[in-house]
Order: sequence, then structure tokens, then C-alpha cells
Amino acid sequence: MRTRSLALTVTAVAAALGLSACGDSVPIGDDGQFEGNITFSLALGDGSHHHVGAKAFGDKLTELSDGRITVSYYYDNALGGEREVVEGMLIDSIDMGITSTGPIGGFVDEFFVFDLPYLFENHEHAHAVLDSEIGDELTDLLKETANVQILAWMENGFRHQTNSVRPINTPEDLEGIDHRTQESQVQIDTWSALGANATPMAWPEVYTALQQGVMDSQENPLPTIVDVRFFEVQDYLALTQHVYSPAPMMMSGKLWDSLSEEDQAMFQEAADYALPIQREASYEQEQEAVATLESEGMEVTEPDLDLFREAVEPVYEKWAPQLGEDRIEAARNFDH
Repeated sequence: MRTRSLALTVTAVAAALGLSACGDSVPIGDDGQFEGNITFSLALGDGSHHHVGAKAFGDKLTELSDGRITVSYYYDNALGGEREVVEGMLIDSIDMGITSTGPIGGFVDEFFVFDLPYLFENHEHAHAVLDSEIGDELTDLLKETANVQILAWMENGFRHQTNSVRPINTPEDLEGIDHRTQESQVQIDTWSALGANATPMAWPEVYTALQQGVMDSQENPLPTIVDVRFFEVQDYLALTQHVYSPAPMMMSGKLWDSLSEEDQAMFQEAADYALPIQREASYEQEQEAVATLESEGMEVTEPDLDLFREAVEPVYEKWAPQLGEDRIEAARNFDH
């Protein structure tokens, strides 16, 4: 299957002009040694599981480089939405970032495989697939197509639905609900199959859209729902666990290619060190989140997931030929 051709949006060009000081500020010596400060974009806030992983990486990198390299973290989409951040790394205006995989599908079709509902049984299953040759293949595709280098398959975790209309127990309860999805046609098809009115929306706009009633519903991992304080604008949480969402830690391919082999190895060592720390933080925050959300007044339901799995089968029928039936079956049946 061919990947899509790349086209930078006007937003990306504006980001390039506005952020050029970030990506170009770090000098590379003749020996390829990287020296200075790295800009690191985060969609979530200080103390989030994303930040825990990014900080573990940055601290380790500073240690390994004997202080030659430092990292500055930009929280809560300060450098742009997730798609803009990926574009920023593509054009080398942003050094590094963590995003979900939904917007990456706009650059490499194969990444939409992660939007397929109920692909993974549990965390161990997802981690095994990401840490295998399947994850390596996708890493190579992103580098070849968009010149963005994945250093580690960090995670958002399993995603769940919230809304301000009614408790959700079956797909029928989603009828007529205006639901925000990521900018992914697979996600749009999934929520349409479940009966919602699905509309893609960039991440920075979501909270305000829910607050103003433009949207009724959204879906995210539990730690994200807590971090963004969606309980302030949503009354109901349904533990749908409909998709596992990776959060790859990435860097500008141009910057990566400019490094010496020794520095590349150092960056990778820091990423490998940070990966289990981030995943553990994600899991711990996930375990604490339901009680937190209930204490903030959300009503929590545990829907019949078999009904949801049955309702989304048409999504597989449509997308399996495009995303690769062999890849999907290999992921679904991966030994873990």
C-alpha cells in the first residue's frame, strides 16, 4: 500500500515561522556533537504521564551527555496542536514531542491501524506488539515518509468515552450524541457505527467545544480526562476501553540525522530508559483516575463491551484491505 503524499498546511508554515528559533537554536559541531537545549512539546500538563516519561528521558540525556544537552518542556499544546507538532518536527521547527497516533495517520496511512477498535486485549498485548517488528516497521515508515524519528513507543493508554447527555451502557445510548473524534477517518467511522454524530476536531479546541455545548462527548485515556479536567464539562464516564492509544516519543528527523552515531546511541539509550517509567506512570494514573473522577461528580458506567465489539465490525470490513489484513491479524493474534 502506498502512503499518502505530504502537504504542509498554512498552519504548519506559520508554525515554522513562529518556532524557527526553537528548532534551529541548538548548535551541532563538526564532530556531530549536539550541544544546547532541546524543545520538547507535550499535549498534557506538568506531572502528566507524558511529562513523567519526557522528564525521565531528559534527565537521563543530560546525565549521559555530562550536561552538554538540556531539555525544555512546553506543556498543554503551547507549541501547537498534535498535528502541528508532528508537522513542526517534519520541517525541523520543533525538536521533539509526544503525540497520539491519530494525527500521524494523515502522514502515514498505516498508523490508522491504532484507531481500529478493540484491536488489543490489554496493556501487555499492546506493549508486545509495539516493541516487536510491527512497531519497528511503523517507525521506519514514519521516518521514510515524514522524516520524523520515533525513539520510544510511550502510551496514552486505553481510551474511554465521556459525555454530558446520559449514562452509556449500550451503543444505542450514543444515538444523537455529538461526539468529538481525533482527525482520523477510522475514528469517525467507529463512532458513526456506534450511533454517535462523529465530528473531527483538533485537540486544543475540545475543552471549549464541550464547555460551550458545541460537542456533547469526547473520548480519551483516564489520566488525560483527569489532567484536562474534563469532569468540569462532562457528567458521565463510560469505561468503553474501545481503543489502545500509543503516544510515540518523536524527534525531528533532520536533527536526528545530523547527530553523530555516538549521540544517536545516547538519545536512544535515554529513550529506552524512560519508556518503562512512562508506561508505569500511565498505568498508575489510570488506576487512580476512576475514583478521582467519581469524587469530582462523574457518574461511571461499565458498558457491555461485547455489544460494542459487534457494532464496530463494519469498521474492520472497510479498513482491513487498506491498512493491511496481514498486519491487523498479526497485531490481533500477537503472542504476549
